[in-house]
Amino acid sequence: MARQRVAVIFGGRSGEHEVSLRSARSVMGALDTERWEVAPIGVTRSGAWLSVGETKAALAAGAEAFDEGGAALATDGALAELGACDVAFPLVHGTYGEDGCLQGLLEMTGIPYAGAGVAASGVGMDKALQKALFREAGIPVARYVVLRRPEVEGDGDEARRFVEDEVGYPCFTKPANGGSSIGITRAASREDLGGAFAAALAHDEKVVVEQAVDGREIECSMLGNEAPEAAGVVGEIEPDREFYDYDSKYAADSGTTLHVPARIEADTSERVRELARRMYLAMGCEGYARVDFFVGADGTATGSEVNTIPGFTSISMFPRLWEASGLPYRELLTRILDLALERGERGAAR
Repeated sequence: MARQRVAVIFGGRSGEHEVSLRSARSVMGALDTERWEVAPIGVTRSGAWLSVGETKAALAAGAEAFDEGGAALATDGALAELGACDVAFPLVHGTYGEDGCLQGLLEMTGIPYAGAGVAASGVGMDKALQKALFREAGIPVARYVVLRRPEVEGDGDEARRFVEDEVGYPCFTKPANGGSSIGITRAASREDLGGAFAAALAHDEKVVVEQAVDGREIECSMLGNEAPEAAGVVGEIEPDREFYDYDSKYAADSGTTLHVPARIEADTSERVRELARRMYLAMGCEGYARVDFFVGADGTATGSEVNTIPGFTSISMFPRLWEASGLPYRELLTRILDLALERGERGAAR
């Protein structure tokens, strides 16, 4: 079989730029070179698309090379090189990459791509829409409310009372559109809410405030298009601090522990896997995703969120769970790209 050319698209304008670079380096280093020819396409922090040659030079120079300015489409060659690829692997975490924007561009160009489609990506990024969808589908979620900037600016007393009446303390505030725990704050009292609202509004116009659920943080990896399957092993996050924030996830000195398999009963694990499948299908996901839960001491599982482009280093939870379930990292990447091509063929036949 002739090698197929895969565009690995990464970087971007969101606060998760550095996380995206880590994921892309790992994926490009692990792809089966007998099957795939890698065409790296980087996007700078200002949104400029780099050609394959420019991207390789920037990767060799270090992460700072992606800080340079430039207009989004000022670089010659990037889109032409993208158009010459058989399939794309979007690894742009956060806004403008994980929220349906990049997926819409790829749909318009007719290039098959890995992961969720436009609508599922948009819902996956907007936690307010996602929770409403899950609640409508009968999936257990924590109590939550959604507030917009005008409702919390100024003294915000009415917003504070609304949070207290509907959610209570402790609670978590987060930007509706975001990831990697950026802008998330734990509020234990009314005095905490002002700063918590400000932290969330620095990243989005909507704030989700949800009940703090007492339980283990459990993650489940999903794979598939029309008939998805959950990894046989689910994992557990044991944060090294009050909650699983950005530093707990990515800091070099983080003491966070990942338990694979999770420290829960077999029947609870199976319930999590079934709920993950329901959440994946409710959102209309395809390709792959990671589904997150809280599991209480009594085994009750509460759906948290679906991450349509989870962290993708070889030690990230998504690939680790498939590795523990018998699907090695390199084979997992090929399976994801094959699913993308399969969906592309299905779409072309319509």
